[in-house]
Amino acid sequence: MTARRVLAIDPYHGGSHRALLDGWAERSRHRITPVTLPPYHWKWRMRHAPVTVRDHIRRQGLDRQTWDAVWCTSMLNLAEFLGLAPRAMRRLPAVAYFHENQLAYPVRHSDPRDAHFALTNLTTALAADRVCFNSEHNRDTLLGGLEALLAKMPDHRLPGVLDQIAARSVIVPPGIQLVPRRASPLPGPLRVLWAARWEFDKGPDAFFEALSELDRRQVPFRLSVVGEQFGEVPEGFTRAHRVLESHIDHWGYRASRSDYEAVLRASDVVVSTAEHEFFGIAILEAVSAGCVPVVPARLAYPELFPADFLYDGTTTGLVERLTALARQKAAGVRLQPPPVSLVERFSWTHASEQMDDLLEQTVRISCEVSRA
Repeated sequence: MTARRVLAIDPYHGGSHRALLDGWAERSRHRITPVTLPPYHWKWRMRHAPVTVRDHIRRQGLDRQTWDAVWCTSMLNLAEFLGLAPRAMRRLPAVAYFHENQLAYPVRHSDPRDAHFALTNLTTALAADRVCFNSEHNRDTLLGGLEALLAKMPDHRLPGVLDQIAARSVIVPPGIQLVPRRASPLPGPLRVLWAARWEFDKGPDAFFEALSELDRRQVPFRLSVVGEQFGEVPEGFTRAHRVLESHIDHWGYRASRSDYEAVLRASDVVVSTAEHEFFGIAILEAVSAGCVPVVPARLAYPELFPADFLYDGTTTGLVERLTALARQKAAGVRLQPPPVSLVERFSWTHASEQMDDLLEQTVRISCEVSRA
């Protein structure tokens, strides 16, 4: 098989973005050269990345090398970059990977959504030969959101562009690093895990409200709250630590992968109260370790799990679900996570091959069109 030379651009190289590119580059049959920027100030990254990346390419001498394709995340305005890029790069086939889109991300404050970032998503998708989404939810909310946005335009509403994007779109889930599943059930009360980012869009207030209700009902449980933290941590975490302190086993980000996996294997259930989730890597990793997912029947979760593992998305529904699981465990009933096969389909073994094949197909089609 041909090993293609791929210039991979990630202007926000952190979290799931970093995990995807690093994981793919490590396993790919192609020769992937990353060009990345640190994961800070995402709005500014989207604004200046085309120029900054262009300058990085020149300083590193990458403009003097030969490439077969460009790959980027949706944090790059691909159309702007190609307009600014060295001449030899402008006609390269391009693949854009959408970890998220700026039409479905919840707005925290009362300010209206900044349509500029949504239009950046639009132009990136139009500039790419293939547009990859990590879930159907991501693709559908982008297309639906763009349809509503374009309808507000006073004129020139870009007829046909959404069909163009849909026609070149494909679902490519990211790879996950499977965690060896524990062999035996855990002793003691129900062990509840939070593995999401410590940010408002993951719905921490609803999560802690549900656990506080369990505490008031005297439902026994233990609690581990891990996941990445950033500069501004929602106040609810400090308050919850004080209120739920007697239940806490683990609190805070686990920088060591082995420590993180140990916490996953020491948990019975992993909970999401997310208002925004385009895939759910942390949830799937916890499930691979043996956790029962307790996730809302919204966002990308219905694509990942059968209905038995979904709750109605309300705090009351979460409380009832956790109470039922706590009672089952107290009665000696072994909790049953989804089968290993459910998460194995998202392993890097499958994901890297799918991404490699898509890249190869994109390059081959581009070459055929050029020769025609």
